Amino acid sequence: MFKSLLARLGAASRVAIPDDLWLTTVTNLPYVAALDDIDQSRLRTLSEKLLAEKEMSAAGGLELDSPMQVLIAVQACLPILNLGIDWYRGWSSIVVYPSEFLVPREITDDSGVVHEYTEPISGEAWDGGPLIVSWEDIQGTTPDAAWSYNVVIHEFTHKLDMLNGAPDGVPPFDRELHPTIDPNEWRTALHDAFERLNAEIDLIIEEMPTDIDPDSTAADAHYAHLPLDPYAGQDEGEFFAVSSEQFFVNPVRLQQAFPDWYAQLSLFFQQDPLARGRG
Repeated sequence: MFKSLLARLGAASRVAIPDDLWLTTVTNLPYVAALDDIDQSRLRTLSEKLLAEKEMSAAGGLELDSPMQVLIAVQACLPILNLGIDWYRGWSSIVVYPSEFLVPREITDDSGVVHEYTEPISGEAWDGGPLIVSWEDIQGTTPDAAWSYNVVIHEFTHKLDMLNGAPDGVPPFDRELHPTIDPNEWRTALHDAFERLNAEIDLIIEEMPTDIDPDSTAADAHYAHLPLDPYAGQDEGEFFAVSSEQFFVNPVRLQQAFPDWYAQLSLFFQQDPLARGRG
């Protein structure tokens, strides 16, 4: 495992990913295999740096081996391919659970009463703290589903959003990397796409049979034509993270539904996934 390698090397700046493991990982991720050789090489270097800089550990009885760690690192580094490893600054650990894990929550209702409960989740990014993901959900990532679910990209994108405060869908913009991003245009594109998605969700719920819980799996078929997982409608921070999943893994529906928002994401990540493989 990489941890034993790091223990021998001490403060290594990179952990070398063996050629065969790299090839297997890339082959299993079509949206990474679509990168040209130069981008794949840069992604490999970033992944090696991430494995050296972040403490990746298992919880809940999971055994974390090298292929698992590389799979996580490669997906995690795709959003920062043209940004750099420093965009994951300010935190140090990644925790991997075997499946969904329970997180304590509390909510105060309109009467001021505090309700405590536990919520099963597949991933969570804490401001300044660890990033937590479910291995079962990582394995469930698929590029050809209606919604391109990718818990690694989702949570790591939250980390980018948290660089300038609470996740609100507006990450920091770098003067050199993002000279053409206008923060007002970003917010307008984000808000418009978010509101349009929620308008569609509201219409679906209004027309849904009364015996179906809109938050249950039984309702999934009614949401299937949406360009994004309806979870994106929770708030603008979640919209940014969910649409980033779609942007990298299966961008066609995102660009068709929200072309202005797709263009903003392309400017931020300095990538255009739709252009990969053209010629």
